[in-house]
Amino acid sequence: MAEIPGSWKASEEHLAKANAVIEATKASGNLYRHGLGMIASENIVSPMVQKVVCSDLHGRYAEGLPGKRYYQGCDDFDTIESIGIDLAKKVFSAEFANIQSISGTVSNIAALKALAKPGDKITAVSTADGGHISHARMGAVGLRDLDLSTYPWDIDRMEPDVDGSCKLIREIKPKVCLIGQSVFLFPTPLKEIAAAAHEVGAQVMYDGAHVLGLIAGGQFQDPLREGADIMTGSSHKTFPGPQGGFLLSSTTDEKMQRQLNNAIFPGTCSSYHLHHVAGKVVALAEFEEYGESYARDIVQNARALGESLAAEGFDVLAEGRNYTASHQVLTRHGDVDSGAGATAAQLLEDAGIITNMNMLPGDTKALKPSGLRLGVQELTRVGMGKNEMAEVARLFAKVLIEHQDPDKIKLQVKQLKSSFQTIRYCFNDDNQSGYVL
Repeated sequence: MAEIPGSWKASEEHLAKANAVIEATKASGNLYRHGLGMIASENIVSPMVQKVVCSDLHGRYAEGLPGKRYYQGCDDFDTIESIGIDLAKKVFSAEFANIQSISGTVSNIAALKALAKPGDKITAVSTADGGHISHARMGAVGLRDLDLSTYPWDIDRMEPDVDGSCKLIREIKPKVCLIGQSVFLFPTPLKEIAAAAHEVGAQVMYDGAHVLGLIAGGQFQDPLREGADIMTGSSHKTFPGPQGGFLLSSTTDEKMQRQLNNAIFPGTCSSYHLHHVAGKVVALAEFEEYGESYARDIVQNARALGESLAAEGFDVLAEGRNYTASHQVLTRHGDVDSGAGATAAQLLEDAGIITNMNMLPGDTKALKPSGLRLGVQELTRVGMGKNEMAEVARLFAKVLIEHQDPDKIKLQVKQLKSSFQTIRYCFNDDNQSGYVL
């Protein structure tokens, strides 16, 4: 009997590499199962989303739109994507929705492709003030070769200076006014800025990557009703789906809708990861049912965390505005460009608390920032509430203020997390744990 290629013996060297990947994957799962995931750009998905993401769809293609494909075998996926488009329009109160984008950044590239030509002027929040890298010359804005000007920033309010931003827009007359941040504590004064933009004929693009779930849940702001023409976003932050993106609009203009669809395919995506699209659709159905309460609880927890950290003695930004109106909290841990944020993040990881260092106003060195950016959406997802936010703040203080042994605090973190292993705000399943492998 002839040997079947790939079905029998594998070399120990190659098998060892594959096993090393499996073991590292398990270790990562355990890190978050027993620790506190507090990175503001992350979340965990429901068991039902996991099922469709880990399906045969992962290796399939469906270029084009439902009913207009370049491959055969897409009828079932047409059903999935059609349900998703309808759900996205409803959940985000949008006239147009494309759910194919593989990330928030790809959504931004596509939107900029649809709205502007190389050399056109654009305004955005600078990365130093919390803008995302895709809003900068180093990212999507540079990729499209756009002429970037950044808004003046109100440090006390942690938002664009309204008068200065409107003045800038009227002076330079950009083609696109991009609103949104990676550090996103408060709703942007969008109505005023959008009015100035439309006055000079500019399109308003709102990047809601971080706050998309809060927007859909009615707990932040409503960009498409406040003047935004296009809204982009991620499907895996406060919106608790798999990795991916959305492209949404209030436009009913069929030509613009075609431009937006074409900007995704063939503009920025060929294969668009059908398993992730299916996961988004399940997450949209779950969000329609539970999203408002999830978004509300996220915002309440973030504010409770900010208050508790301040009570423990931390320098929490935006005290005058009650610290936050989103899922994020910002803390300063030393002088500008001191690297204190990086040091704090490492000490917290040693204690089982996963955060990220972040530049704060005044910082100029991305790898030596003074601050931390904290997110509560994952902790909320597993059922933590205001009382637990106080406990989390106490653990922060033990590590960073009282300088207790991180290894000992890690045991306390594990004990706290042991009671919060069940995914909430989703459809019931035999196994609700989100910490797989």
